[in-house]
Amino acid sequence: MANDYRKTPEALSRLTPEQYRVTQEDGTEPAFRNRYWNNHEQGIYVDVASGQPLFSSTDKYDSRSGWPSFTRPIDPAAVTEKVDRALWMKRTEVRSAGADSHLGHVFDDGPQEAGGLRYCMNSAALRFIPVAQLEDEGYGEFRVLFDAASSDAGATTTRQEQAS
Repeated sequence: MANDYRKTPEALSRLTPEQYRVTQEDGTEPAFRNRYWNNHEQGIYVDVASGQPLFSSTDKYDSRSGWPSFTRPIDPAAVTEKVDRALWMKRTEVRSAGADSHLGHVFDDGPQEAGGLRYCMNSAALRFIPVAQLEDEGYGEFRVLFDAASSDAGATTTRQEQAS
């Protein structure tokens, strides 16, 4: 990735108490009572602490879990995974690669036709950028994800190629 998406003390100081608890203390927000679980706008979701692009609305779906759920990250290198045994069971935690923010967990009960994964994220770990604001916010390179989603020509191109 070309950009440096590390967290800074200034960025952390701008987080709300809930955003800090979720991203820095590995917290979880309540299901169905979070900002993006029912968001149907087109755009991308970035790490609230660093701005690193993480997920696209083109890969978001209603998992009926009460949290925003995605079939895959924008770029597999944008997230890291680690084993989480905090609730007396084995889960796979998802963290942002750049800032090491806790985002949520990934499960293998997602839509089979899209790879079978469900990235179940905390809204408090994310900031949503609508398509219309991608250029102004410095994420114009991701506009192609939405242009391709609305045309058949993009169906044969991978995300990595589109974002390059």
